[in-house]
Amino acid sequence: MSQNHHEEDIVEEIAGGEFEREPVPQSKLKSWKSFLGMYAGEHAAGTEFVIGPLFLTTGVSAFDLIIGLLLGNLMAVLSWRFLTSEIAVKRRLTLYYQLEKICGKKLVIGYNLANGILFCFLAGAMITVSATAVGIPFDMEMPKLTDTLPNGPTWIIIVLVIGAVISLIASKGYDTVSKAANWMSPIIVLAFVACGIVALQQLGVGSFQDFWNIWGEGGEPFPGQIKYTFWHVFFWSWFANGAMHIGMSDLSVFRFAKKASSGWTTAAGMYVGHYMAWIAAALLYAVYVQTPEAQALLGQGLAPNVAPGPLAYNAIGVFGIIAVVLAGWTTANPTIYRAGLAFQAIMPKTSTFWVTILAGSIATIAGLFPAFAMKLLDFVALYGFILAPVGAVIVFEHFFHNQAGIVQNYAELAGEKFNKSVLLAWGISFGLFYYISIQFDVFLSFVTLPAWLLCGVLFLIFSKKFQKKM
Repeated sequence: MSQNHHEEDIVEEIAGGEFEREPVPQSKLKSWKSFLGMYAGEHAAGTEFVIGPLFLTTGVSAFDLIIGLLLGNLMAVLSWRFLTSEIAVKRRLTLYYQLEKICGKKLVIGYNLANGILFCFLAGAMITVSATAVGIPFDMEMPKLTDTLPNGPTWIIIVLVIGAVISLIASKGYDTVSKAANWMSPIIVLAFVACGIVALQQLGVGSFQDFWNIWGEGGEPFPGQIKYTFWHVFFWSWFANGAMHIGMSDLSVFRFAKKASSGWTTAAGMYVGHYMAWIAAALLYAVYVQTPEAQALLGQGLAPNVAPGPLAYNAIGVFGIIAVVLAGWTTANPTIYRAGLAFQAIMPKTSTFWVTILAGSIATIAGLFPAFAMKLLDFVALYGFILAPVGAVIVFEHFFHNQAGIVQNYAELAGEKFNKSVLLAWGISFGLFYYISIQFDVFLSFVTLPAWLLCGVLFLIFSKKFQKKM
């Protein structure tokens, strides 16, 4: 055994057996069932209570919503199946260790730090969502869409307690995260179904035509929102998890899969969560919009507030509170787990437990500030746009290295700590299309795919130019 392998074995033992810096061995691989519950739970989540109402506030039509979601989520599933899981089962490495081999340690440290912090902010939004449910029995004042700071001591205490519990579950590793998702996901899915049925009754829907007419031909967006068309729905739903699939973050999850076909299990998350649950949440919001309180806000030129806990509680009572809390947990758990892996790539000799506790602590602090949840749609779109092009580096190297005549894992083999080909490719693609989005007011999700493709192509071109003969 080489000294290098011996050192990695020691790191692996310290890290707690999560195989952060070596391929997952055959004995630790998991069947598709482990991923089914995790994805169903993670994507039928607290965020859906925030995202669902979007499709009412943007004035989208019934056709654009229902067909746009159907096809956009299909593209997301195909991205997971034929890109993420395909590469994951061949390499069986975390995203962070794979990037280190390609980019070099110095360059990947910046990416890992940014990625980990962004994951923490996303998990913090989930803690916020759960807190809106826990706060109901305490008659807690709910955060408004415009709130940024904590609105009182009750809010702070509830967020801290929820964050501590979620962090401890995530710190136990992938097995515990997967088991927690499998236990909770059936309850959450049942809650969304119940919420949808109750909301349909409250809206007086007696036929498919009545259901269709909730959106109908669409209308004017609510104050502060933009008008959504079919293409807005299609691209937003495709890239809502762009960082996970075309951005390759879920290499860290699917490295445990026995077969690449486990990637199909993401359909449970997309069509139970990002289809049924979004529509069910939109129905809950449709009920609320008809109330005198909501109408008064609209009369003042304001969009009615979205507080997931009260929305679910008004439909199915205490069960709604429980469902929103669990839904927040099942999203925050794997998100904090991923953030911990990102931090561990920077501090490889620190145990999985402690880096995950660090990630959970940052997420809990973020959860104290409602703005992360209230601005979730904008944050998710920007997050995917920033990180997705980095995934193109892995994808294009994996599938096209022979055609391009470049060396795989060049930084590792050449002993380079900073691969400028990666930085140039990402910087140019991100900068160009972000400028186009801002300068010409182009919907950010419209330029995510062009930025991803350009980054991959530029990486191959720059690698061909700058790589030295091995």
